[in-house]
Amino acid sequence: MKRRAPLRQAHPLPPAAAPAPSAAGPASELVMTAPRYPRATIILITAAAITVTAIGMSAIQWILAPVLLTLILTICAHPVRRGLEKRGVSHGIATGSVILVVFLLLAGFAFTFVIAFSQFVAMLPQYSTQLAQVGDALTQWLAGLGIDQTQIKQVTSSFTPGTIASFFSGLLGNVFSLTGALVIVLTMLILMSADAVYVPTILRQLGTRQPDLVLAMVSYTHDVRRYMVVTTVLGIVQGTLSAIALVILQVPAALLWGILVFLCSFIPNVGYFFALVPPAFFGLLVGGWSTMIEVIVIYGIINAVVQSVIQPRVVGNAVALSQTLTFFSVLFWAAIIGPIGAIVAVPLTLLGRTILIDAHPPAHWWRPAVGATAQTRELLKALDLTAKQDRKDKRTQKHDTAHPGTKTTS
Repeated sequence: MKRRAPLRQAHPLPPAAAPAPSAAGPASELVMTAPRYPRATIILITAAAITVTAIGMSAIQWILAPVLLTLILTICAHPVRRGLEKRGVSHGIATGSVILVVFLLLAGFAFTFVIAFSQFVAMLPQYSTQLAQVGDALTQWLAGLGIDQTQIKQVTSSFTPGTIASFFSGLLGNVFSLTGALVIVLTMLILMSADAVYVPTILRQLGTRQPDLVLAMVSYTHDVRRYMVVTTVLGIVQGTLSAIALVILQVPAALLWGILVFLCSFIPNVGYFFALVPPAFFGLLVGGWSTMIEVIVIYGIINAVVQSVIQPRVVGNAVALSQTLTFFSVLFWAAIIGPIGAIVAVPLTLLGRTILIDAHPPAHWWRPAVGATAQTRELLKALDLTAKQDRKDKRTQKHDTAHPGTKTTS
């Protein structure tokens, strides 16, 4: 019979830290195994995997963008189905109702956008004189800076109705793809809505083996639904108020710029600037610098009130992402799947956090790093109060030292 070799201790503890023997017998030796791979290797492999995945997603963005958009829309429309089924409506009728409502909303929005864009293109020739004046003023200013005339002509050649119309036409085509994207959205909307009938049953089946994953996904759908619904309602409010203000200021294509405000309300941090530039420019054309400044001020007030005051209070902790990560997610998803990626950047980033962190309990310690949680905010508040009390105590001590025998009043 072979003798069993004793366990070897990879990193022996110092005598003071060695565990004391228990009453049942001598303590077993502590076995500490070294990591299988160096940390640098793990980081490099992870970075390489992310890069390859991102390149692959970008290669099929014309498919992936409408599919992901449809997924978010299906999640947002799911409560409608659930409400109908609770009232005794059959699964088929509930599914058809959801599909019909979402498709009518998308079709109505697309029709309104196309009409507004057509009116914008039709009215552009009316402002050819103003555009030429802006081009001449820009030419003189650039020439005063000593810039070459060839470069100046390349810049000022853009101030024509035809160039502006071509720019917006190309942007419209990239966002909607007008044919393929709408077909994919409609098809995936029908299929996802039909498959959503089985979602509660599937979650029950998965819950027996992966309860953390099911809990994280349920929480994700609730948070994304709350964020998207609130952002949609507030975006409609922003767009309506902006359009009314532009009509009062007599800025052309007010309806188009109101729709642009609505779309850009889904883009955190930078959406405001994208929505501001076109109406401010046309305000300059029709009313001069005073109208342009009025547009900037009105847009700034509306954006500050809605997105900085109202939205955080309503959404709450549904989107616990840091400002830096939120801005990076807009850039990342816009680079991967195009303009639609910027619109759904927050829901997609939350989905990644759900799969990688929320659904994996050992990774929960990463939560404060990706966004300020409620616990983090409470800790910061407690630390601020402590620091404030320390400063007060130091001032009191300093005063007592300088003026012995006197009492300080708080």
